[in-house]
Amino acid sequence: MYILDFQELQRRLVAYLRESVRNGEMTERRLARITGISQPHIHHVLRGKRGFSIMAADQGLRTLHNDLL
Repeated sequence: MYILDFQELQRRLVAYLRESVRNGEMTERRLARITGISQPHIHHVLRGKRGFSIMAADQGLRTLHNDLL
């Protein structure tokens, strides 16, 4: 059985968001606007300099109509 911890879930979320920005599906600005997280914070998270809090990660997942599975 594989157990996911918050760090792994956060890594996967950031990888998904980074890929979405890279592919042009969304911009950092749009992501910030729809999640309510500041654009500078989004930028730093996508660059690996900061992380999401549990609440921010949950808000991002909910806004993007995504879940942990």
